[in-house]
Amino acid sequence: MPTLSAFDVVALRRKFPILQQQVHGKPLAFLDSAASSQKPRQVIDCLEDYYRRYNANVHRGVYTLSEEATFAFERARGKVARFIGASSKREVVFTRNATEAINLVAYAWGGANIGPGDRILLTLMEHHSNIVPWQMLAQRTGATLDYIGLDGDGRLNLDELDRKLTEGVKLLAVTHQSNVLGTVNPVAMLAERAHAVGAKILVDGAQSVPHMPVDVRALGCDFMAFSGHKMCGPTGIGALWARRSLLEAMPPFLGGGSMIEVVDLDSSTYAEVPARFEAGTPAIGEAIALGEACDFLSDVGMDAIHQHEQELLGYALDRLAGIEGLRIMGPQGTEDRGGSISFTLDGVHPHDVAAILDGEGVAVRAGHHCTQPLHRHYDVPASTRASFYIYNVAEEIDRLAVGLEKARKLFS
Repeated sequence: MPTLSAFDVVALRRKFPILQQQVHGKPLAFLDSAASSQKPRQVIDCLEDYYRRYNANVHRGVYTLSEEATFAFERARGKVARFIGASSKREVVFTRNATEAINLVAYAWGGANIGPGDRILLTLMEHHSNIVPWQMLAQRTGATLDYIGLDGDGRLNLDELDRKLTEGVKLLAVTHQSNVLGTVNPVAMLAERAHAVGAKILVDGAQSVPHMPVDVRALGCDFMAFSGHKMCGPTGIGALWARRSLLEAMPPFLGGGSMIEVVDLDSSTYAEVPARFEAGTPAIGEAIALGEACDFLSDVGMDAIHQHEQELLGYALDRLAGIEGLRIMGPQGTEDRGGSISFTLDGVHPHDVAAILDGEGVAVRAGHHCTQPLHRHYDVPASTRASFYIYNVAEEIDRLAVGLEKARKLFS
């Protein structure tokens, strides 16, 4: 069993109301944070407080409630910027989620900078959200897509990187941490290599920003997308970080209120960034609560959170290794790997595995996890995934292992 973390996990779990319940008569063991994390009470209270006490639209009113909402909304933008090491809050655009953030870049930056014959380089481990927008851009512009494959350990094939990341590549789009394999990619090195051939680099940080210290300036990336709901924040809110010079050169993504400077009958001029990319009424309460989630995680400490998850990961890899017929996808050790483990169990469909575990009060994910090309690479249609976060404990991994043994025996 792993050593005690740098924070009191038992005390921290009490801050999450949903974890105090039972499922099928057993304590809830929530092992699906890679899909969406649970929310601490202070984030829930923050969202309720906005709707109960100062609900009003932002940037428009000169009355007290609107000014208070605007202040809290923009303060949240500053919190998000500090959380990821941005040099200015003006580099942070609020979006619905990481998916919308990537689509924003594909439409606004891609439409202005990608043309026929240009190459967009992705990897085989990408989430569909970091594949489909680039497919759509390539279809619109005549650009071509290429993919960096994987080595036998589930890490990027660096020999292919040498061959494929060359002149003519305009963009490298890569996940920081795979939502299936747990693989943590060497973003700083990839950014340096991309810039050496004149390419920009977009990083899908949906699985990294919640789980480890992230500094966009140190990483050297040009764009970073992430979601609030995976980092103890609400659904419906995420962010795009981009270098300010890139944002200022990009045309708007959506047209409407708030993103304009002057509107005439036949033309309009646009607001400065980031307002240019935030058309319409934003998710005000959700953005404020995302700022509160950043405060919560910062108070615990991202280094401590990462250490805790690495301890759980090591324990889980050892515990699952003893289950007959279970095969783990991706790296088999903790080096350059995060707390997400996808696996197959011989003779048992992943959906059956998940259903049996649910009967034990253990919540896991089953399916292709929005990574069909990756699953085809491993020649499996689906897998079961257990993912860990700040509130998980070793005993829940023990319950996972017991449930998997039950599934194996039931279907043997």
